Amino acid sequence: MDLIVSAVAGDLINRFMSFLINRYKTEENLEEKMKRLHDLLIRVHMIVEEAKARYITNPHMLFQLKKLMEVMYRGYHIMDIIKYRTIHSSSKTEVSIFNDLPLTTSISRHSRKRSSSISHDLQSALDNLESAVSNSKEFVLLLWGCERICHGPYDSYLYIDNFMFGRHVEKQQIINILLQDNIPPFSPTVLPVIGGGAVGKKTLIAHVCTNDKVRSHFSSILHLNGENIGAMEHGPFITGKALVVVEFRSDVNNENWLKFYSGLAKQMGRGSKIIIISRVAKISRFGTVKHVHLNSLSHEEYSYLFKVLVFGSTNPEEQPQLASIAKDLAVALGGSLVRANVYAHMLRKNQNVRFWLSIQKRYWNMVENNFKMFGEHPRDLLDKGHPVNITRLASSSDATLLLMPSPSKTNDSKRELPKVKFADLLADTASLPKEFELVSGECWIHSYKWFVSIAEYCEDDKISMDHSESPSKKRQRLDK
Repeated sequence: MDLIVSAVAGDLINRFMSFLINRYKTEENLEEKMKRLHDLLIRVHMIVEEAKARYITNPHMLFQLKKLMEVMYRGYHIMDIIKYRTIHSSSKTEVSIFNDLPLTTSISRHSRKRSSSISHDLQSALDNLESAVSNSKEFVLLLWGCERICHGPYDSYLYIDNFMFGRHVEKQQIINILLQDNIPPFSPTVLPVIGGGAVGKKTLIAHVCTNDKVRSHFSSILHLNGENIGAMEHGPFITGKALVVVEFRSDVNNENWLKFYSGLAKQMGRGSKIIIISRVAKISRFGTVKHVHLNSLSHEEYSYLFKVLVFGSTNPEEQPQLASIAKDLAVALGGSLVRANVYAHMLRKNQNVRFWLSIQKRYWNMVENNFKMFGEHPRDLLDKGHPVNITRLASSSDATLLLMPSPSKTNDSKRELPKVKFADLLADTASLPKEFELVSGECWIHSYKWFVSIAEYCEDDKISMDHSESPSKKRQRLDK
């Protein structure tokens, strides 16, 4: 009997020692791979930054740059997951609400990564980065032949909320088209820029229009509202080589467009261009060149952007718990650039763990509430023109508070309403009227000064659970 007990005990000890040795080797191997990942990211980031500092006219080089950026942001994302996994697991109770939500987007799939796949993802990131570095030799050589972009002494990085992120390839594509000769020469080229709501279409075009080459290429740049082109008999008065930017919020009939285009073509000088901005994909039929499509930023890009915005000049590695909260909050925000700037501005001013957790919890509660009521993320609701329940964001509010899709979609959008800043709503420092304009933030683009939405209180029994109802009918019912 003693021999049996001794043998069993010896076997258990051997297994335990083997487990400890394997675990030590695994951790040591992980540390080595993390160091390799860090070194490769520095090399790829260096290539990307050099490419961003040059005018690239070759479309194949732009395609390779886009691939390099995707691999780079994926690598940073994997690095953050591994760095903050211990903190994330210790705060599992804080995030359990959000993890139970029935998200069906790619963002939710990233947020529910299990530790068993970390090793595979790390190795995949390493392989992709090593392949990207080895395949970029010709790319780097060709970069030396590209003209360098001249920056002023005060660059956009001084104003962290105003710089454009993740659209360098699309920006360069648009600039290349604007600087090309028209075919046929006397007909203005029409370039449609198509994308969903709040993906940065107007911001991208604003950056294009401030580019030195573009400004010197055109004698004038004019911004127009496409909703008014049907009422224009002769179109705006334009002379010389001009760039006209037209924003369409809805589709327009062919007759009105042809009348508008022919009127412009008669006035505009040789080499003039027209840019169409719209979220309506059918608008691209008016283009004379292939349209530029803007997708939402990938989860890896968006997480990287949010971390840059939320920490500003401070080092996130010095505050790992805050970095972990920022990573999770980036998932909850759903890819919205406006919300990223608003929340980052507020969190950056108060880098306190308890404050960040309270903001995170309130936002997740709001997301959960909309899933229970409507079955969708708030961003998807707004994109579809449906109100969003933001009651959980206003901590002192008991009545239902709805955020309407857009002031332009309401029947009384021209009425003057009191303004409430989004930060004041979250801080519970504002007295909320029955109906008001919720100012999410201030835009640096002159033509689009504010990010504004209509918010109003509503009785619970008047909130429809049916998504098939049109926004206009829903608005009329709520006004009764």
